[in-house]
Amino acid sequence: MDRGTVGSAQSGRLLVEVRQEGSSAVVTPAGELDHHTADLLREPLEECLDKGRSRLVVDCSRLDFCDSTGLNVLLGARLKAEAAGGGVHLAGMLPVVARVFEITGADAVFTVHATLDDALAGERGGPGAAGRAGETGGTG
Repeated sequence: MDRGTVGSAQSGRLLVEVRQEGSSAVVTPAGELDHHTADLLREPLEECLDKGRSRLVVDCSRLDFCDSTGLNVLLGARLKAEAAGGGVHLAGMLPVVARVFEITGADAVFTVHATLDDALAGERGGPGAAGRAGETGGTG
């Protein structure tokens, strides 16, 4: 049973896993991120920042839905991470989630990577380092 397990927060509609990858905290929300589940993502993001992990990589590949409340959680984490000298990198967004970022213009303020590997390569100064908003790691 996952209940009470350190490193994960679970609701019927959202599961959040956190792991360390180099100097990045990789946060993977799976399911629906909305008004009812936003705190399940906010809390692990804030905990990572409180522990001094200012480079957050959010693996969105298992995120099926994100509304404005979820977007605000990510924007808040971005502000705190940047104030600490880091940032929030989004990776592997499904088209339905990416559309929310496009419509609101939030894709212009996050570093967006096509895949988690690209986001982690960016940490090491690899090819994914240039994965700025909307880029997919290809040439451009």
